[in-house]
Amino acid sequence: MRSTPLRRRRLSRKPERRRKGEGDPEFIKRQDQKRSDLDEQLKEYISEWRKQRAKEEDELKKLKEKQAKRKISRAEEEQKMAQRKKEEEERRVREAEEKKQREIEEKRMRLEEAEKKRQAMLQAMKDKDKKGPNFTIAKKEAGVLGLSSAAMERNKTKEQLEEEKKISLSFRIKPLAIEGFNEGKLREKAQELWELIVKLETEKYDLEERQKRQDYDLKELKERQKQQLRHKALKKGLDPEALTGKYPPKIQVASKYERRVDTRSYDDKKKLFEGGWDEISKDVNEKIWNEKKEQYTGRQKSKLPKWFGERPGKKAGEPETPEGEEDAKADEDIVEDEDEVEEEVVEEEDEEAEEDEEEEEEEEEEEEEEEEEEEEEEEEEEEEEE
Repeated sequence: MRSTPLRRRRLSRKPERRRKGEGDPEFIKRQDQKRSDLDEQLKEYISEWRKQRAKEEDELKKLKEKQAKRKISRAEEEQKMAQRKKEEEERRVREAEEKKQREIEEKRMRLEEAEKKRQAMLQAMKDKDKKGPNFTIAKKEAGVLGLSSAAMERNKTKEQLEEEKKISLSFRIKPLAIEGFNEGKLREKAQELWELIVKLETEKYDLEERQKRQDYDLKELKERQKQQLRHKALKKGLDPEALTGKYPPKIQVASKYERRVDTRSYDDKKKLFEGGWDEISKDVNEKIWNEKKEQYTGRQKSKLPKWFGERPGKKAGEPETPEGEEDAKADEDIVEDEDEVEEEVVEEEDEEAEEDEEEEEEEEEEEEEEEEEEEEEEEEEEEEEE
């Protein structure tokens, strides 16, 4: 490529250029001053940073020491807490064990007393010659939480029943002390055990026969109760088997033929479908009778015309009635009729009240009989469990 004269001229001028102020001492001095100022600022910044860093390191060291102390104190507290929990757990276990032992001892004493009572009762039954009732009705004894003894027995677990069985058998079955016995003593012991077995089998047979009789009596009582409930249901106008089931009959509170909104209260509907229609019809008839009565008493009174100079209905030999007396007499007859009607209504109400009282007394008697039957059933369950 050929170089032009202008290009040659520029190339020749290039090495002659100098930097601005290259040989100026003032400029060099200013540059050195700037550098020294920058170095001082950097030294200040570095020293300040080192101070801040040392301060932060001191704080971090203090925090680490504090954290270490806290860890040590927390470990000591946890150790103390674990020791306290361990002691508390041991104390709780010890108290539970003591309570369990006390309960076992109380249960054993109670079972011993029950066994003594049972033995005394069996002895009294054997000694008694005359025949009494198959079972006796005793008062209910409410146990813990208002439960009867039979209910408490039913609520026991298998472990509790096994434990009671072991305790009961421990003082019912005496251990055989036959160590060091010769042949004669062993024969006597075997004879004694044989007599005991015969005695127990006899008692078992008696108890089984008594249980059969009690089952029969219970069946008969249940049939009587069903019969009473059937009569009660018929009196109330229900199905005979309505009250004999497990649950009471449903209360009809509305007719299936009505297609309008019923605004009556539950009590009104209940009474209506329990025979309240008679009351409603009675009220309606009373209202109609009062309206007719008011209409009759407020009628226009007119005298009957005389027939050949005499009033109709006048008997022979009676004196002539002056004007106005016939009206008063008719009013008196009306008042007497009203009094008679009111007396009849009062008598009917008294009879209805007496019938209601008799029904209430019958219901109370039936409830008492049901309670007695329930008590008998509970006692039989208790005896069966024993």
